[in-house]
Amino acid sequence: MCEPLVVGVDFGTLSGRAVVVRVSDGAELGTAVSEYPHGVVDRALPVTGEPLPPDWALQVPSDYVGVLRTAVPAALRDAGADPADVVGLGTDFTACTVVPTTVDGTPLCELPEFEREPHAYVKLWRHHAAQPQADRITELARARDEKWLPRYGGRISSEWEFAKALQVLEEAPAVYAATAHWVELADWIVWQLTGNYVRNACTAGYKGILQDGEYPGADFLRELNPGFADFVPDKLDRPLGRLGDRAGSLTAEAAAWTGLREGIAVAVGNVDAHVTAPAALAVEPGRMVAIMGTSTCHVLNAEELRAVPGMCGVVDGGIVPGLWGYEAGQSGVGDIFGWFAEHGVPPAYHEDARRAGVSLHEHLTTLAAGQEIGAHGLVALDWHSGNRSVLVDHELSGVVVGQTLATRAEDTYRALLEATAFGTRTIIEAFRDACVPVTELVVAGGLVRNAFLMQLYADVVNLPLSVIGSAQGPAVGSALHAAVAAGAHPDITAASRAMGSVHRDVYRPVPANVRAYDELYADYRELHDHFGRGGSDVLHRLAARRHAAASAGERTVLTCR
Repeated sequence: MCEPLVVGVDFGTLSGRAVVVRVSDGAELGTAVSEYPHGVVDRALPVTGEPLPPDWALQVPSDYVGVLRTAVPAALRDAGADPADVVGLGTDFTACTVVPTTVDGTPLCELPEFEREPHAYVKLWRHHAAQPQADRITELARARDEKWLPRYGGRISSEWEFAKALQVLEEAPAVYAATAHWVELADWIVWQLTGNYVRNACTAGYKGILQDGEYPGADFLRELNPGFADFVPDKLDRPLGRLGDRAGSLTAEAAAWTGLREGIAVAVGNVDAHVTAPAALAVEPGRMVAIMGTSTCHVLNAEELRAVPGMCGVVDGGIVPGLWGYEAGQSGVGDIFGWFAEHGVPPAYHEDARRAGVSLHEHLTTLAAGQEIGAHGLVALDWHSGNRSVLVDHELSGVVVGQTLATRAEDTYRALLEATAFGTRTIIEAFRDACVPVTELVVAGGLVRNAFLMQLYADVVNLPLSVIGSAQGPAVGSALHAAVAAGAHPDITAASRAMGSVHRDVYRPVPANVRAYDELYADYRELHDHFGRGGSDVLHRLAARRHAAASAGERTVLTCR
């Protein structure tokens, strides 16, 4: 046997990525990507073509098994690795992504009687249609002074387990009644690999309102809806697996899918953002990791427990043992840039990018980078997918202020880039105001390739910006956890030191840019608080009209006479 290897698999929003990693030093030997055939189901069900309402985002679970069948064998081939040298497999998932299943773990959408029922499918993290349920959970928790609410920044998100499950109960009671298990996909995929259903401590704490060993009580849930009282014991609660623990052994069936050896260690499931922190050597307090892709998740370790308004959660040992793990995030970042490039850019820009041999994003970035700060005369709010932190309100929507007839595509594009950086600064300031120190920003994810965006972030947040040493941060983080589960490293911190990597202080704030962005950020915060903290309810009214029109199937056609 050669040096031991591990495999990490990162299940993202649009695809799954596998990487083969050497245990001794974290060297990445091979990788492969598998796109989900169904992608994000947000317009119509795949079987019937039935339109979905606004704010829905579903997925098809067979797409995830397809990643195991294709990406893992391909990564082994890319690495030229002997499967006999692989000692462990680790996985991570977007969260909170959940699916209702039967007793044996079969997703309800795979049953003929439920294939036409939207609530029987996987609800992706960015399914925000449970906002009314989330609001009721928050309001009742405040009224009852529930001790767990401050651990979630004072608000429960529509993205999380309880809000989504309550929506199923109230809108599709037959699906809820047929649900034996309400399962995080991070746990479901491990169940498919091992035959064991082990609930991981990370998603249970951050997305499942598990604090100090307890979920919300039956009396609380009954007050939300009498039929919800037994949700925890009947559909949610399972034995917990600690991060880095061995969930079980790879089954013969899963070995056939992946090309790996039957019986190797499979790590307890985890969340994409949280596994990235040790892969980026960010296991000490003060180093905030921003995993920047379609959305951004911010994770941070600290020695003290604090109540941070608008955070997504704080969990004891939620990232590494012995420290409090904090989470915050932005629901839309790369998604916003992609939306604008697809829908807001004139054909001439596409042609110019084609002639230059670059992508449209690269072309827009080059044009935007040539401007002086503030020259576009714009300020935007980064709420096109709602606000995850610090307002925790997915009924909010994007805003661009200052447009004139002279505004060009690159102006709006830069304003949107800046808006996402302002959103990150808002999160950092919330932590600092709560006495949780943030001394460094470490960036991972696909957007690290945009050097202009990275410098912009360093200038806006006025912090040195480090970059993870791997382009496959979550997958490497999962591989790192697999090494711990296989006994190749004693714990996550030790595995991080051996297998993680980071390039420190790649981008440093430019003082003149910091001062200029301070002025723009003040304008951003004025709009942020006006539209997000009660100065105007117009965004909520617009959302309500959009929902009402979609529910009624209304279509307004304007004609000229």
